[in-house]
Amino acid sequence: MDSQATPPAAATDANTSVMCQLVSPEGDPLGAALYLPQNVGPPQLQEIVNHLLHNEDKVPYAFYIGDEELAVQLGTYMQQKNANVEVTLRIVYQPQALFRIRPVNRCSATIAGHQEAVLAVSFSPDGKCLASGSGDTTVRFWDLDTQTPLFTCKGHKNWVLCIAWSPDGKHLVSGSKTGELILWEPKTGKQLGSPLMGHRKWITAVSWEPAHLQAPCRRFVSASKDGDARIWDITTRKCVISLTGHTNSVTCVKWGGDGLIYTGSEDCLIKVWETTQGKLVKTLQGHGHWVNSLALSTEYVLRTGAYDHTGKTYSTAEEMKEAALARYKKMRGNAPERLVSGSDDFTMFLWEPTISKQPKARMTGHQKLVNHVYFSPDGQWLASASFDKSVKLWNGITGKFVAAFRGHVADVYQISWSADSRLLLSGSKDSTLKVWDIRTHKLKQDLPGHADEVYAVDWSPDGEKVASGGKDRVLKLWMN
Repeated sequence: MDSQATPPAAATDANTSVMCQLVSPEGDPLGAALYLPQNVGPPQLQEIVNHLLHNEDKVPYAFYIGDEELAVQLGTYMQQKNANVEVTLRIVYQPQALFRIRPVNRCSATIAGHQEAVLAVSFSPDGKCLASGSGDTTVRFWDLDTQTPLFTCKGHKNWVLCIAWSPDGKHLVSGSKTGELILWEPKTGKQLGSPLMGHRKWITAVSWEPAHLQAPCRRFVSASKDGDARIWDITTRKCVISLTGHTNSVTCVKWGGDGLIYTGSEDCLIKVWETTQGKLVKTLQGHGHWVNSLALSTEYVLRTGAYDHTGKTYSTAEEMKEAALARYKKMRGNAPERLVSGSDDFTMFLWEPTISKQPKARMTGHQKLVNHVYFSPDGQWLASASFDKSVKLWNGITGKFVAAFRGHVADVYQISWSADSRLLLSGSKDSTLKVWDIRTHKLKQDLPGHADEVYAVDWSPDGEKVASGGKDRVLKLWMN
């Protein structure tokens, strides 16, 4: 026995050390197991982890035993759980954001302008600008300083169903119910060239090539009800590759950080494509009904590219590409990029597509279809929104269920995360937005105000504001 060990005793004996093994979120042990005094709690554990990882700048950590956060000293925990001191305690350390986002708690502006329902809202990568798409066929840009309309962009002939900012913030693309795509210049509100035609039915989703792979951004992929996904080059204004293979509507698409494209379809399949020739790399099978939503563990850094909460700007595309690559590498670490799919079969699957065609986990619990899935910015959590009126929280690495957020009284349509991964926002058919606290698993803020269903929500990447839109045609901005 180790010289520090004491004879078997009840955990209440103050002299007893507790044998602990610190483990990374991915499950890798950090050094050997340690005997720690019972008066050690999260502050002392932070010191130990920072020391063992040789962190020059101290990082804050949260600690988990099982799926429960450790908030007390080890002795108190052992007592509460009546735990056996002879058994090694596995403690998972989870890095936390160095900055804190305050929950939004008031509506700072209700901006009229759209003549029909607001179907999409999206903040620019730096969080300084906001765009929306509507059933009135327009795309609008909004001035966040004055909280007034900036540009009204006309060009579509039918509902604008989806919009997406390029990660360098220089372009916005919109897709309509007719199937055409239009490229806009956000700083002038001008349409760039004629609409991009090719899809035969409506556009369901758009995703840009990440900034760390190509700067300035020039390629994006669109998914359509016609069963195809298409890669477009904005410099030649042509469809360069057509990704054909799904036998039904392609409902969602993501361009991953490794350069692969993921498509989800009503044919129940997820397909993985390489992007130089558009070859099908693999097909992920498992869902028994339509795939509605896909999310990547790296999505936040892919969306924001070189921009982070510090507000740093870049003078050249090369600088931007380097900064985006550094952020991507730091966020991903040594782990593979993870993908999650949500379906009409009420379930979700967690995948590591570069490693295996088999899912890492099947996530069950929702009582109705899963409408939207979204990883937290740090990739540690995963949230799902469902027509069963609930939002569920899962471990983003293992796929294990963590908590259910109940409070909405109708379908939950869309969710969005705060930049520090501590708060989750949901918008519902019940006309409210709600902010949930990830650590306490409780409702943090109830935000009524819309007169009807809330279709679209987004939390700005800089964390300072939330935008929402829906059936009542107004855009609402929420601040803290």
